[in-house]
Amino acid sequence: MIVHDFTHENSILNQFISELRDDSIQKDRMRFRTNIARVGEILSYELSKTLTYKDKKIHTPLGKKEMSLIQNQLVLCSVLRAGLPLHQGLLNYFDAADNAFISAYRHHRDNRDAFEVIVKYFAAPSLTNKTLILMDPMLATGKTLENVLKALKAHGTPKQIHIVSVIGSQSGVDYVKTIFPKETHLWIATIDDTLTSKGYIKPGLGDAGDLAFGLKL
Repeated sequence: MIVHDFTHENSILNQFISELRDDSIQKDRMRFRTNIARVGEILSYELSKTLTYKDKKIHTPLGKKEMSLIQNQLVLCSVLRAGLPLHQGLLNYFDAADNAFISAYRHHRDNRDAFEVIVKYFAAPSLTNKTLILMDPMLATGKTLENVLKALKAHGTPKQIHIVSVIGSQSGVDYVKTIFPKETHLWIATIDDTLTSKGYIKPGLGDAGDLAFGLKL
């Protein structure tokens, strides 16, 4: 796996990540969702540099100009529900892409630390020979992405896979490296060192789904 980690790069990305983490700012749900989308836009721009381009002649009111345009057939796939703001950020840039959605959630049996990831809903176009961009804002243990990858197999084999995340744990990143094809790209704004006993990123930012959309039962 090719990891593009922006943890130690100074850019406006740091401002958005700091606001996502800050417990006095993240209470503003609209700002939280907007910052997730902003991170998605920045990572989209960086990801776009690795895609395939072809020259096309563009007609303007005053003449003609050759422009280099993306040729990849993109499919954006987000993990519900936390992935929705991130999905919007990527869709703002890759607006012609097809879209897929998958529900994957943790089930802690008897409130124990151990959990299983359950996938119940998946809607996607054919992925055969497409460029698949998987979005999960929190790459904690990597188990969610593992189960998403399994579910994707029924929809064809992508030509290339990109993963986009906001915050990950080092152990989660290391785990997905063993699961996904070696030519997969991971685009991640920042990586934290620690996971709690229940598999949450520390210091992280909390539950991204709850912060974006409110508490769930």
